[in-house]
Amino acid sequence: MELKTDLLTIDILIPTYRPGEKFAKLLEMLRRQTYPIGNIIVINTEKKYWEQGGFSKYEGVPGFEVHHIKKSEFDHGGTRHQAVSFSQADLVLFMTDDAVPADTRLVEELVAGFQKRGPKGEVPAMVYARQLADSGCGYIERYTRAFNYPANDQVKTKADIPRLGIKTYFGSNVCCAYNRKIYMKQGGFVRHAIFNEDMIFAGHGIQDGYALVYQAKARVIHSHNYNCRQQFRRNFDLAVSQADHPEIFAGLPSEGEGIRLVKKTAAHLIKSRRPWLIPELIVKSGVKYLGYCMGKRYQKLPKKVVFWCTMNQNYWKKAGEKGYKK
Repeated sequence: MELKTDLLTIDILIPTYRPGEKFAKLLEMLRRQTYPIGNIIVINTEKKYWEQGGFSKYEGVPGFEVHHIKKSEFDHGGTRHQAVSFSQADLVLFMTDDAVPADTRLVEELVAGFQKRGPKGEVPAMVYARQLADSGCGYIERYTRAFNYPANDQVKTKADIPRLGIKTYFGSNVCCAYNRKIYMKQGGFVRHAIFNEDMIFAGHGIQDGYALVYQAKARVIHSHNYNCRQQFRRNFDLAVSQADHPEIFAGLPSEGEGIRLVKKTAAHLIKSRRPWLIPELIVKSGVKYLGYCMGKRYQKLPKKVVFWCTMNQNYWKKAGEKGYKK
């Protein structure tokens, strides 16, 4: 599927929930992009928060669509797939409502990524952006962002699995563009996803002979300052997604990559003369690992424990819970 970037159309798809100041900045930066954008399609959870944020003024603006859903209807994969159904563009760019383009060339750089090829001519199914830490981000999280989103571009294919392991499938819908025809051909995102719908799609795509491109010059400002409980819950849900998709993640454990990150971070803290942050690193890393271990074994846990551990209780409340044993 050869693509000529000067002819490609692109729509921006954004799920929102309680959008605020960062979403307003995101929309302003999209307006200033050097590459022409077709439509901005928003799937907003709970209309009252949209109205409270003052974003009703955008409804009816040409090229701007808003579709409201209830919180009980939201699904990480299903809601994003619904957004794709409203687009006819060559490319669809998913963003979260708190990811702000770092400059005016974000979309242009992402589109350019689709001209890259793998060593055997593999065509990109998706191209994801670099995430830069926000000004209020903690020091450890800032280093984690730099670790996961380095300054060098990368084209990942099936040939990289022995070398990169699970990182071969790493990509993020915080800011990630997809070839819409390939997306539809592959069946799109899983419709009932607790989390990690981007990596699951990437895994299937890479196994089927497509490439995953990391475009470092495409940059968004996005980071979190999660506390220990939030880190635990996030890693629990991450592990649930992996446990539910052994066809992608079996034989590719995340623990090794996590240990490498901890070692690299500790060395960086010592080198940067911030050794007092090492206890925080150890505690948060331990909490992440505990959440991950429990998530991998969620089917053996009582329902009450699962509800306490998860960041996404609605996932478990929906009928036909995937593989969950009460």
